[in-house]
Amino acid sequence: MFCYNCGCHLSEHDYCTSCGVDVSLYKRIMILSNRFYNEGLARAGVRDLTGAVTSLRQSLKFNKNNIEARNLLGLVYFEMGETVAALSEWVISKNTRPEKNIADDYINMIQASASRLDAINQTIKKYNQALVYCRQDSKDLAVIQLRKVLSMNPKFIRAHQLLALLYMDSEQWDKAKRELMKCAEMDRNNIQTLTYMQEVDRMLAPDETGKVSRRKDREESVRYQADNELLIQPKGLGEPRRSGVGTLLNIFLGLVIGVAVMYFLVVPSVRTNVLNESQQKITQISNEIDAKNNIITDLENQIKNIEQQSVDLQNELERYAGTDGTLQTMEQLLNAATRYLSAMQEAENSAERSQGIQETADMLEQIKAGMVLEEAPETFRNLYQILFTAIGPQMSVAYYETGHSLYLAGNYQDAIAPLEKAVEFNPENGDPYYDLGRCYDNVGRGEEAIVVLEKFIEIYPLRDRATTAKQIILRLKGGQ
Repeated sequence: MFCYNCGCHLSEHDYCTSCGVDVSLYKRIMILSNRFYNEGLARAGVRDLTGAVTSLRQSLKFNKNNIEARNLLGLVYFEMGETVAALSEWVISKNTRPEKNIADDYINMIQASASRLDAINQTIKKYNQALVYCRQDSKDLAVIQLRKVLSMNPKFIRAHQLLALLYMDSEQWDKAKRELMKCAEMDRNNIQTLTYMQEVDRMLAPDETGKVSRRKDREESVRYQADNELLIQPKGLGEPRRSGVGTLLNIFLGLVIGVAVMYFLVVPSVRTNVLNESQQKITQISNEIDAKNNIITDLENQIKNIEQQSVDLQNELERYAGTDGTLQTMEQLLNAATRYLSAMQEAENSAERSQGIQETADMLEQIKAGMVLEEAPETFRNLYQILFTAIGPQMSVAYYETGHSLYLAGNYQDAIAPLEKAVEFNPENGDPYYDLGRCYDNVGRGEEAIVVLEKFIEIYPLRDRATTAKQIILRLKGGQ
């Protein structure tokens, strides 16, 4: 056991020998948490899952960081068919102790199989749908849904209990008992299961004659089924004695009434059933036609998409091979490289070199405007970046001189473009940042002014203009 204050190992004393904090109450709490954990472990070992859940929850109330208790609680939930509750406990355990935690194995065991996750989702949906059917008094549909749930998750105790309750409601006591026995095998001391089992045993208990009594009222009456009607006749009621003439008369009247019932009730019912079946077949055929039409429409849309993709691919191929495509762009890049190398090797004075570098920069600008560099091949981008880096410092100075002259003349709007070029060609050149920030400030682009002035301060923190830049930033931020 470790001290909650400093983390040192605790001794037999009621205080921490390292930091001196009183740990007597803390020790009792930890002991209670472990005691409830051991009790939950023992209950789980004898299949008392409900009791195990109660003990483990009590253990976690005393010590929420009891990883063993939380992992065991997740296992008990999983054994009861409550997969979502089990995952919740294991996720909490993993977040509490990320390293060396067996909860990782439990989570991976469930998440590694997509079919298992889908089965869990389907189980939850079908169980919830069964509850909806119960509230809507559609109990037959609820029974069907619960059977599907149990076929996918036979350990789902709540589904077994709900199915048993539906069987009890429909007086199918034998089926209800079978479901409750399955619950008892998984969880021996579940209060709800025991309550239902007590009621089922009471209804199945034999009477004094040794026969099983389903209902009390059945002892006082005789029931039998005729078509769709349940007929109840009290016991001891005998048929009255009749003469032969009366019997023949009753037979004749019965035949007449039977023919009348046939004509007025059965025949119209048969006609109605035939019409309903025909209408259902028509509706089914109509639905099949609609489904096929939808499939045809989807296929036509797919054909159109494929045709459009083919056209796009053809256009892209032509763009790569055409006069305005990548081949031409590659040729332009090679021409720019050739021009730069010629200017650096053959130019006799700095003016000619500057002209060659300017022409190289113009070529690079045309290439950048005509294509997306990120989509170009890696070798293309590398050569472009080499040329851009080579001419960057000199072009940055040239653009800065142009922009600085316009800034000094008060033409702030026109000065922005060359100053931005100066920054683009050489981001390490700090001088253009100050003029660009002042131009942004004067044309009302305060947020951009703050960014470039902060960059200037970062590059030249000791210059006098850095103080002025800080004052401008404070003013602009105060205006926000």
